[in-house]
Amino acid sequence: MCNQPSTYDLLIIGGGINGAGIAADASGRGLNVMLCEMNDLASATSSSSSKLIHGGLRYLEHYEFRLVKEALTEREILLKKAPHIIWPMRFLLPHQPHLRPAWMIRAGLFLYDHLATRTTLGPSKGIEFNVNSPLVSEISNGFEYSDGWVDDARLVILNAMAAHDAGASIKTRTQCINAKRYADHWVVTLQNTLNGEIQTIATKALVNASGPWVTDLLSNVIQLMSVPSSSQKKIRLVKGSHIVVPRIYKGPEAFILQNKDDRIIFVIPYENKYSLIGTTDVEYEGDPSAVSISKEEIDYLITVTNEHFKAQISSNDITWCYSGVRPLLDDDESDSAQAVSRDYSFEIDTADSKAPLLSVFGGKITTYRKLAEAAVDKLGEYYSDVGAAWTENTPIPGGDFKDHASLSNDLGKRYPWLPSELRARYVRTYGTLSYTLINDASSLKCLGENFGAGLYSAEINYLLTYEWALTSEDILWRRTKLGLRLSEAEKNYLTQHLENLLRD
Repeated sequence: MCNQPSTYDLLIIGGGINGAGIAADASGRGLNVMLCEMNDLASATSSSSSKLIHGGLRYLEHYEFRLVKEALTEREILLKKAPHIIWPMRFLLPHQPHLRPAWMIRAGLFLYDHLATRTTLGPSKGIEFNVNSPLVSEISNGFEYSDGWVDDARLVILNAMAAHDAGASIKTRTQCINAKRYADHWVVTLQNTLNGEIQTIATKALVNASGPWVTDLLSNVIQLMSVPSSSQKKIRLVKGSHIVVPRIYKGPEAFILQNKDDRIIFVIPYENKYSLIGTTDVEYEGDPSAVSISKEEIDYLITVTNEHFKAQISSNDITWCYSGVRPLLDDDESDSAQAVSRDYSFEIDTADSKAPLLSVFGGKITTYRKLAEAAVDKLGEYYSDVGAAWTENTPIPGGDFKDHASLSNDLGKRYPWLPSELRARYVRTYGTLSYTLINDASSLKCLGENFGAGLYSAEINYLLTYEWALTSEDILWRRTKLGLRLSEAEKNYLTQHLENLLRD
């Protein structure tokens, strides 16, 4: 990455979806932006979701109509902006009369269909399950509706790429260790977490988009001349855990399972050969960096799944599991984790100065773009020449194509030697960025060494060069999901290869 000046219009702390979204929006409006992230992009909450772009059907029970409407509107926008990593998915909801009456579900689905304009996705409907259904025989009917799937970590990375393309400086493995406000600017101290190097920069405004660490930064890192109003906001940490098992049913649909404790479990087709099951929604206290799935959560997900499906699973079937901590806005009223609002809020503190601090609280992946747009609109009041909002109709990097089939056909014509399975993965991971990755290769051999499961040297070099990847975890679990397919020996070999590259 090229050298940047030491004075910025905006410094963003946090490389999750909100930070990356704000960086992209602000850079595209002409602001000189730096984003710092103490680990890898999307290394915490933003890569640990249920991988859905959705309105939030269950939020209707908590009367969050504004949030659902906004999320449904954003769902349509994002399906068009990112067709490589976001695509439609049908959801089947088995009806359990003792949990929710049919009239209530029908009413909720009617609202879900009509709260916002729906142009891409089909309407909801009632369905019957026959003997070929993967569900247990006791479940005979249910409902079907549409939402969207997303590769959550790649959405973050591609927004960071959009910001970088617009001139932003993206600093991973860079922690903000001090930020002090003066009359019209901030002086911020950054530390490289790999080599300990210190950098001091000045910025006209500061954004705290550090997710689960937002209040920690306000208390321990960001120095203010007075107690900020934003410190009155509280976040509630809610852990969501997921397990991945070999595919337990055929078909492209996902299932949304109701449980007697009012929690909802998704069972989603994942990476062709697997089923993704989650989430758990449990209160969490402690270091967000140390979050992990508990035995109780594993047992819970297995029990709910086995109550619904003919194919039974056990802990021995788990191929992978992950947990994330969601920093939800505490309303002081919700008595359960699943009832806490997924809405977002941000507040600006200026303390009568010209150096604003904007802190982001809560939020969900589906509404990240709207949050970013609103945040930059608010920050724009402190600048004289901020451009207009621009992200609604602009594809994110790699998303400038019609559909998977057409892009796959074009790649097949240009690179007829490219195996169909690899071509399909490139389409749904990189979109038109596949052309940059493959470049002028004229044969499979030209892509270099195969590190396993179709991970060639060309892809590794692309990720190191353009997507801030450094480690095997960055590549195997956030830029791709090939960690599911590589053996331990192959993973170790890749780790050693990357260490040698960086050493050289």
